[in-house]
Amino acid sequence: MNKTHVRPARDLRNNYAELTKIVKEQHDHVIITNRGRGDMVLIDFEDYALYEQYLHQKYIDAKLEEAIKQAQSSEVEWIPGDDVIKQARIRLAQLEQVEKG
Repeated sequence: MNKTHVRPARDLRNNYAELTKIVKEQHDHVIITNRGRGDMVLIDFEDYALYEQYLHQKYIDAKLEEAIKQAQSSEVEWIPGDDVIKQARIRLAQLEQVEKG
């Protein structure tokens, strides 16, 4: 579990090396305060990338769950794959005619 440190904004200038060690080596988070109020959070770049991956996966999972519910609905009309391709080709031909004409 990551530990969270709270430091004033002046530490960015005065104790940058220490903050870097906390964030990069210990993989802890640092909340930077300005006038006693939370202003920003420092985290390691790799930790941030992992967090972004996690959020993206949560989004994909939610969309997949939504798609599964829609697919299971009795209100959904399924179209055979061959028909979808035929309809797409017809529509593409129509668009090409409009561009030519």
